[in-house]
Amino acid sequence: MEILVDLHTHTITSGHAYSTITENALAASRRGLKLLGMTDHGPSMPGAPHLYHFGNLSIIPKEISGVKILPGVEANIVNHEGELDIPFSYLAQMKLVLVGLHVICYPGGTSEQNTQAYIKAMVNPYTDMMVHPGRPDFQLDLERIAYKSAQLNIPVEVNNSSLSTIKGKDGARVNCRCFASYMAKYKSPVILGSDAHFWDRVGEFSDALDLIHEAGISEHQILNTSPERVLDYLAIRRKQRLSTAKVPLSIA
Repeated sequence: MEILVDLHTHTITSGHAYSTITENALAASRRGLKLLGMTDHGPSMPGAPHLYHFGNLSIIPKEISGVKILPGVEANIVNHEGELDIPFSYLAQMKLVLVGLHVICYPGGTSEQNTQAYIKAMVNPYTDMMVHPGRPDFQLDLERIAYKSAQLNIPVEVNNSSLSTIKGKDGARVNCRCFASYMAKYKSPVILGSDAHFWDRVGEFSDALDLIHEAGISEHQILNTSPERVLDYLAIRRKQRLSTAKVPLSIA
């Protein structure tokens, strides 16, 4: 299986990442990637950029080193209602909106509260994809999230960084393995993400690929096998947003 798109990467703008978008794009080109997400953290993360950064993303070139660039954000869920740290007016202008839970941005809660927050963020019409539910920082009903992913057709990430042994994330391996099995069961849409915070990790999916093969996730479920599939999905998502942005959706 060939993965030609990395949608989850960070630049120096995130504050705890160490490469520029140009360096990341060059690394992506060397790995044979065709499309790269630039998804720096939302402003509730310490060291993350001011909202002005996200309002100025249109200056990023559409292509660097032969790789198409999708400027966007990894927005942070900030409360049990699933609210994000980026105003809708900014989200509406972005090419890519990833959403996830982070310890320093979200207060935590019971498994039910955390799962509700995650699903409420998934239902948000401005959300394109959800990231790293397998991290052990919060208890989550992973089967319910996988089922909701299939129901809403919102891709959820298998995060390569969460599986990396060099970061001591053995707890995440157990969760990610469990979550991947549920994604296989419900035929939910999946993305693989490097979550690179340095250029040499861009396009690194080896652990994630091993996991999805082990879980029995089919190639058909994986969105980032081609840039065309990603861009077609995002175009459809933008059209859906026009009809759902003002309509309350159930999270049951």
